[in-house]
Formats: sequence, structure tokens, C-alpha cells
Amino acid sequence: MADHLPTIAENILPGQNLNTVAYGCTSGTVAIGEEKITSQIHKSKPGVYVTTPITAAMRAFKKLNIHKIAILTPYPKLVNQTVYEYLKDKQIEIDTFSGFNLEYDSDIAKVDPQHLIKIIKDINYLDVDAVFVSCTALRIVEVLQEVEDLIKKPVISSNQAIIWDSIRSVEIKSSIEGFGKLLLN
Repeated sequence: MADHLPTIAENILPGQNLNTVAYGCTSGTVAIGEEKITSQIHKSKPGVYVTTPITAAMRAFKKLNIHKIAILTPYPKLVNQTVYEYLKDKQIEIDTFSGFNLEYDSDIAKVDPQHLIKIIKDINYLDVDAVFVSCTALRIVEVLQEVEDLIKKPVISSNQAIIWDSIRSVEIKSSIEGFGKLLLN
């Protein structure tokens, strides 16, 4: 996948200068590496701001002073281990790690957002700064504010973080209500 990124990036508005390119796969970023994704995109879009869901989540953790998290992922065990190790290497303390062990994005996208609310409510989130919901295929954004209101903690999702990082990268500073604390910052 990484070897195709320069061509893919070039095909996004060919010949045009872009402000931001957002690579939209959390586990893919962890597997390939943030630096490699950025360098591959820069081959055809030099100087563009590159973000990924995990890059954006790390920036969100810093912005909201989040050091200790509970994680929910839909990934299979091997991918979960990779995500866990990645975050530990980035000095993020992980209190709780929960996963669905789903193999395919098509199955992940079918997870009912109401089911996500129930699962997050049952996660041990009392001793953490936030809950991180990893994976751009999970439909958490539509219920994210409801979850935050319920657990009284920030919930950072892959999609929410990449949206936040992308719009802030082009100097849009407006608060966006109804999608969690992060988009208010």
C-alpha cells in the first residue's frame, strides 16, 4: 500500500497545490509508519501538511492534556497488539484495551453506533483521562457527544481527530458543537 501513495496523492487534484492530505486508516498508519506515509505523499505533493488518524489522535491527546487512556478498537488481536505497542512507544499510558476482533472493514462499518455506546459505557474509564476509539470505519462520530455526556470524559475517535487536525491545519479555528470536546478546541 505504501508504495502506491505517491501515485494516489498525485491523482488528488493533479497539478494543484494542496494544503492538507489526510490518510484515512488508523491501523494502516501504525503498520506502515507515520513517517513513511508522509514521505511517500511528499514525493508527489511536496510540502503538503500530512495527517493520519493516529497522528491526529496524538495531537489531540497533547491538546487536551491526555496521558492515560482506555482504548476501544474493532481490530483482530494481532492488529490490537500493534496499536497497543505503538501507543506505548509514544508514552501513552493504557489503562484498558477492548476490542471486537473483527477482520473486515465491511463488518466494522456495520457495528451499530448504539452498540458502541453500550460497550463504551461498560469500559473501565474511571481512572483515565479519555477514551480513544480507533478505526475510521467505526461509526462513532454520530454518537460521540452522547457518549461524552454519558461518561463525563473526552472521547477521541479516529475520524473526529483527523477532521479536527485537518481543519485546524488550514487555520479554521471555529468550534464545532455536538461532536465532542476536541472539536470545541
